[in-house]
Amino acid sequence: MSAGTVSIPDPQFLRRAIELATQNVLTARGGPFAAVIVRNGVIVSEGVNTVTADNDPTAHGEVNAIRSACRSLRTFTLEGCALYTSCEPCPMCLAASYWARLDCVFYGSSAADAARAGFDDAFLYEELRKAPLQRALPMTQLLQVEAWESFAAWIASEKKIDY
Repeated sequence: MSAGTVSIPDPQFLRRAIELATQNVLTARGGPFAAVIVRNGVIVSEGVNTVTADNDPTAHGEVNAIRSACRSLRTFTLEGCALYTSCEPCPMCLAASYWARLDCVFYGSSAADAARAGFDDAFLYEELRKAPLQRALPMTQLLQVEAWESFAAWIASEKKIDY
């Protein structure tokens, strides 16, 4: 499969993600979110939301599953893999899915379902549509010329690994 290819969904993998999400709530480990990553019909990683357990706002189920899959497969790209997640990914997890180059994403609950449970990502989606100076989180660019030095070093490097 190449990036962007949609594989045939297999409900057993989504059921596993849903089961993990429910267990995560019942054990009070974190939020009601979990994900599994599948390659060639086999689960290569699982991840649950551990935001509160780890005191890490980025420890969403999808991100944890992506990190685990990359470690397990010893790669930074998950081409040839599908993500099954208990809920439609938030903006961070959606971006991580693109960065990981997953082939496709299958999800159970929708963003609207998550909002009904108190997890409303609509604010984040709205913020991303705004120009940096219009966002609720103040953003100020500093040292642009100096900061470009890192990119210049990247462009000139013969040791870089493109990604």
